[in-house]
Amino acid sequence: PPWGLGWLAIWPAKFGRRAGFGSIRAACEGRPVTRAEFESLVERALKTLPRRFRAKLKNIAVVVEDWADAETLEEMEIEPPDTLYGLYRGVDLTHRDSSYGNVLPDTITIYQGPIEEDSADEAEMAELIRDVVIHEVGHYFGLDDEAMAEIERPEDD
Repeated sequence: PPWGLGWLAIWPAKFGRRAGFGSIRAACEGRPVTRAEFESLVERALKTLPRRFRAKLKNIAVVVEDWADAETLEEMEIEPPDTLYGLYRGVDLTHRDSSYGNVLPDTITIYQGPIEEDSADEAEMAELIRDVVIHEVGHYFGLDDEAMAEIERPEDD
């Protein structure tokens, strides 16, 4: 069953392509982490968001899945070997008006497989997860990829 953070629920995915995950320490040894451990890293990343932003998160669920499926990659115009670390789907805050309501939650999907594959250790994985969570929450607040790229660009560029 899902568990909540008060302002946001994390809904574990019931399906996926991979199985047989080990411990978070296993990431340092090149073995995958469990879904529960990965979700814990996602939850920790969500808790690091500033309170003023967390307070504005309404009607949104965070889901962890193994990998983006072929249909999602095609829809997002992503071709292998590229993939997605995360995806926001919903009506961002800038497009909600007084008629918004009685709708299913927006969804942020965090893809465990590519994040795990591209992380050398637990610290790197936690940092990448936090970056992805912040990026997808940015979409919830109405920022597009171009605006976020500008925000994420180091100041010395």
